[in-house]
Amino acid sequence: MKQILIIEDEKRIAHWLKTYFERAGYAAETVLDGLTGLSRAQSSNPDLIVLDLMLPGMDGMEICRKLRQESDVPIIMLTAKGTQPDRIGGLETGADDYIVKPFDPEEVVARANAVLRRVKGKVINTISAGPLTLNHDAQTVALNDHPINLSQQQFALLQAFISHKNQVLTRDQLIDLAFDNQYESFDRAIDTHIKRLRKMIHSDDYNPIQTVYGAGYKFVVEEA
Repeated sequence: MKQILIIEDEKRIAHWLKTYFERAGYAAETVLDGLTGLSRAQSSNPDLIVLDLMLPGMDGMEICRKLRQESDVPIIMLTAKGTQPDRIGGLETGADDYIVKPFDPEEVVARANAVLRRVKGKVINTISAGPLTLNHDAQTVALNDHPINLSQQQFALLQAFISHKNQVLTRDQLIDLAFDNQYESFDRAIDTHIKRLRKMIHSDDYNPIQTVYGAGYKFVVEEA
């Protein structure tokens, strides 16, 4: 089932959209502010994002701009601004479609269907963090465009780190995110995997995995 993330601060509109997407057979989630929306988009890896332009915390243009630095996830932008410069600005920022309020929720679902059909088979499901690029579908990683051969455990750990960049993660959180608690109480095994992963993605001026003593680990990415 495809996942739709709706970032919309008007609760009534967010509820309508969620309801119509679920009726159409999608799984839908709503977020009511920009900063939370960006974080959720980065961590949940949705199949499509419906993104309002005017949001508290961070506006839709900035969210779209940041997401386009690391993902090709389809984005439909919603806005009350219908002028041609606004539409062009949204599309140039990286939105795949642009819908002006007020709108019919059924139209949004139809446009989402069209966008998903258009990008099917073309979108490479990747996340970038500095010189690292991770491809979920192909299970590959590259550092400065050079392929790196990671084990399945190392790939899962790196994916967890990149999806929660600049956040301190405890061993238990990493076990849950990367291994679905399969390591049970043997949390020290995580240290060994992280040590090996560090060696694999390390370069002279790049060492993103930091130890936060007494807390866990943090994957550090400088924000653009």
